[in-house]
Amino acid sequence: MCVASSIKVEADRRGEREISDQVLIQKVKSGNDHAFRLLVEKYRQDVFRTIYAVLRDEKEAEDAAQEVFMKIYTSLSQYEDQGFKTWMKRIAVNHAIDVKRKKDKRQEDSIESAGYDLYGGQREQVETEVMNRARRKLVIQRLDELPDNYRHVIYDFYIREKTYQQMAKEQNVQVKTIETKLYRARIWMKKHWKEDDFS
Repeated sequence: MCVASSIKVEADRRGEREISDQVLIQKVKSGNDHAFRLLVEKYRQDVFRTIYAVLRDEKEAEDAAQEVFMKIYTSLSQYEDQGFKTWMKRIAVNHAIDVKRKKDKRQEDSIESAGYDLYGGQREQVETEVMNRARRKLVIQRLDELPDNYRHVIYDFYIREKTYQQMAKEQNVQVKTIETKLYRARIWMKKHWKEDDFS
């Protein structure tokens, strides 16, 4: 098979996966439970890994994953095609943080309202860290797919976690130039990788 044909086959497969998600979601919204089982099967590992990153306990993560899929099922009516995988991971992270908070509260009954304020800040921090980790993993896996003019800036920002200022200094350009390059690179990734969480 020539390169062009294999690229087309791969693109078609990706298209099938994307259509498949949307079709399954519509079927679930119409009351098809089998379609939901297919979604669970497809994303079970993603949800488990996301929860495990917060709880660090396999049994608790398995239990929480089942609860998350129930939440996803009951919340699907509110889903409006804003990036299914990211939407699902946010539900998983928030639920995992709630589970962790309840567990810690049982262990330390002395935590009062100040403790809740602390967890509010931790929720945001943990969610950000989990989402960042997922982004870094995706970038590492698919770095070679990026156009040459975007690859370096994306690697520096997402993998090496450099600031705009550091990158501008190293490349001897204005910070605005780095901002523009990153903006265009994120647009490219959203369009070609169908991921909505590059921000």
